Amino acid sequence: MTTAEQQPRSQATFALRQLARAVGAGLTSLGNALERVFAKPIAVAMRAGRVVTGVGWIVLLAAVASLLLAFVLGWAEFGFIGFTLLAGMLVACAYLFGRATYRVTIELNPRRVTAGDRAMGSMAVTNSGQRPVLPTRMELPVGEGLAEFIVPRLAAGADEENLFTIPTERRALIVAGPAISVRGDQLGLLRRTTKWTDQVELFVHPKITRIAATARGLVRDLEGQTTKAITDSDLAFHALRSYEPGDDIRNVHWRSSARTGQLMVRQYQETRRSQLLLLMSAERRLYASAEEFELAVSALASIGVEVITEESEVDVIWEGATLRARTPMTLLDDTCRIEQVDSRYSTLRDFARTVGMRLDAPSLVIAVVGSTASNRDLHALSSLYPSDTPVIAVRAAVGGEPGLRKAGNAIVATVTKLTELSPLLQRAGR
Repeated sequence: MTTAEQQPRSQATFALRQLARAVGAGLTSLGNALERVFAKPIAVAMRAGRVVTGVGWIVLLAAVASLLLAFVLGWAEFGFIGFTLLAGMLVACAYLFGRATYRVTIELNPRRVTAGDRAMGSMAVTNSGQRPVLPTRMELPVGEGLAEFIVPRLAAGADEENLFTIPTERRALIVAGPAISVRGDQLGLLRRTTKWTDQVELFVHPKITRIAATARGLVRDLEGQTTKAITDSDLAFHALRSYEPGDDIRNVHWRSSARTGQLMVRQYQETRRSQLLLLMSAERRLYASAEEFELAVSALASIGVEVITEESEVDVIWEGATLRARTPMTLLDDTCRIEQVDSRYSTLRDFARTVGMRLDAPSLVIAVVGSTASNRDLHALSSLYPSDTPVIAVRAAVGGEPGLRKAGNAIVATVTKLTELSPLLQRAGR
């Protein structure tokens, strides 16, 4: 193909590209214009649609269907039904009008309780406007329940306080709120809500028991824990040995060197900072019942609180998160969020290996599990750590037999009730 033939073709291609760009720009401009025109009506329609309840949509569809049947088949009865249903919807619209000028506050007293203790809450509603407000129904979600209150007619500046109790039989994080006012008809066809508050959290802590500080790994040791490993520089003196090239001259024991006629250097037992790794597997398959799972959480919280109180270093981990261990209160707050999970890790060993990869090497490992965790699983878990790192497995087994057993390098403390935890840990420490 000659150059003269290529030139017209390239010009045509360029023209087509320019036309495509122009058409694309025109369509974009048209789309933006349509969006500006219809955005407000669509938003209004969506807000109106949210006002209609499920029952209301059924009534509307039934009204439309009845009117269509009346028009197509000529049956006056269906026309009567359709107009009656539409009239009911119009009457329901009258209940939506009205503007509330409320100031609503929710208070929980106290904000933190132990499972089984009593918790109270109050919702105060004040008319902050200049005109009286008609009676209104208030709804307040509390956990999985819903509290309903009828707020009477309030004059300007008047207030109304409603008290409610919160069930705290079990450990939980209970969320109260938001408080919403509800306007609507008695048949539930239309419903308009207004949110007045944010959510408020109530922490129901697990029950805990006091752990004796004599249990291994729970004592406060400023110099760390002495191990069997021998090192050339530390605090715990072990023995003397002959000098070897490269030894630090500061470790030479001159008095013994003068007595033996050759250089002697000190050896030490390696000491480590006390670092506890506290694990809990929340795998559903490891627990025979919900009661057993709660016992495991209580054991975890009891050990963690004691370690933090003794100002020792601790990492507290379950499948869902790493718990805050700055203070006993933050730890107990986070234990309220622990819940059973399904098949996060294939084995206990895999769980411990995965979460331990980002942590410092522990001087003591305590793993909390349920009664269906096998000795084989616990043996495999203990093989992750060096032989000089003690591993204690606390097995929650409601209705089982308490006691201590060995599973590989791990000491298994079977706990059937919370009061058995402290003496079993003391025995394991010895």
